[in-house]
Formats: sequence, C-alpha cells, structure tokens
Amino acid sequence: MLRAAWRLGLYLFFTLLCMPVQLVLFFIWPRGTRLFPVWYHRQCLKLFGITVEVVGQPAAHHPCLYVSNHSSYLDIPVLGSLVPACFVAKREVAGWPLFGLLAKLQNTLFIDRRVSKVGQGQAALLARLKAGDDLVLFPEGTSSDGLRVLPFRRALFQAVLDQAGELPLVIQPVSVFCSEVNGTVADRHAKQLYAWFGDMELLPHLWQFCQLRSVKVRVIFGRPLSPGGFHSRHDLTRMAQAAVADGQPIGELIQFKLLKG
Repeated sequence: MLRAAWRLGLYLFFTLLCMPVQLVLFFIWPRGTRLFPVWYHRQCLKLFGITVEVVGQPAAHHPCLYVSNHSSYLDIPVLGSLVPACFVAKREVAGWPLFGLLAKLQNTLFIDRRVSKVGQGQAALLARLKAGDDLVLFPEGTSSDGLRVLPFRRALFQAVLDQAGELPLVIQPVSVFCSEVNGTVADRHAKQLYAWFGDMELLPHLWQFCQLRSVKVRVIFGRPLSPGGFHSRHDLTRMAQAAVADGQPIGELIQFKLLKG
C-alpha cells in the first residue's frame, strides 16, 4: 500500500509539472507536442514499474494508422512511449477528470460513436491523417479482458479505404499484452490485474495495480498494410483484426476462428 501511495502521489506531482510544458509547446514548438509526450509516457512507465518489450518496429511510412487491441488505460502510456502519435478516443473521454485534460493536451481525436455521427468521425479521422498526423486507433471500440481480441468496428476503416487512392498511408497492426507480473509469466488472473474492462471502477483498479512490484508488457508491431490492396472494408477489417490477434499468445486459435468462422 505504501508503494501504491508513493507511486500515485509522484505520478500526480510529475503530471502537474509536465502539463504546462506541453501547453507552452503548442505556441512555441508545435512539433514538440508530439515528442514531449513520448518522454512523459516513458517516465510514467518507470514510475509504475512497467517494462515494455518491443517486437518489430513502427512503420517508416507516414502518415500511419496504428490499429491495436485494447485491454487497459495503461495501453496509452505503453504505446505513447513508443510512437509520437495521437490517439483516437470516444467522445466521453474528453470529460474525464484529469485524464480527459491529458488526452486533449496530446491532441487526441475524440470520436462520437453514435450511428448518426459516423460520417463526422470519418471526416475528422481523414482530416488528421491528411494533415500528416500518425494516429493510434483501438478498433474494438472498448477494452477487453486481455485474453482475446474483440471484433473490430468497420466504420472508420471505410473512411480510409475510400481515400486509399488519394491518401498514401499505411495501416500497421499492433498487439499489446501483459506478459509478466512480479517477475512471473502472467496467467489469466495476472493479466486481469493489468486489464481494465467491463464495469470495473478506475480508481480501485489503479490502486490495486500500483501495489504490484513490476509488470512487463509486450508490444508487437506487425507488417504494415496498404489500404489500396483491399476491395472492401470487410476484407481490410478482417485482415487487420487477424494480424493483431496473431500477435497474441493465443493468436493462432483466434485467427483460425476468424478465418473459418
């Protein structure tokens, strides 16, 4: 409990110090608003005892749309420490205490997930990609238990597919999963100490997580996909989902179900 209290107190103090720096960068060095968060997230990982093991490498082509599975709010600092990209989040996140402000400072693209607003979300995503921003998208639409990859939503893939001829971007599948907890290979229970999903409350989960001694997270950057090589959003979505699932420890089983089911 002392470890958790120390970590949370230091995290809050460190974050409050860094927020004005990011705000100033908006006015004096816009490019720095992409680079500074990478450093910030790396320091946060050290503070929380999280080690990231990377397999593969981020795409060299830009703009890039990273598509990743999603099991925890901790995926944000993990991926944010590796790529100078902006995140795509649901509109509700903008109103979260502290974390909503942090998301805004990192140029997060907030998407309204209501069916009537799909067109607006597609347009906003394309606008950011056309401006040269690299984006991180969690196509599952929600967080999972960390043991599986949920079906990907197709709407935003359609926007990318429609502009494939005019917008030279790549889509890179990324797999993120908790591999070790306290120096031991993470089993089903241990993975859920990292995962935040369902009706879990944020603060109790964060408090429990901060009591852990150490956590290792593996990130696998898959082979980039060219949207121009697909004829439908259905094919593109299935391929991206299969590639992300294939990076998971149980990925072969998931991919078999996707292809045969």
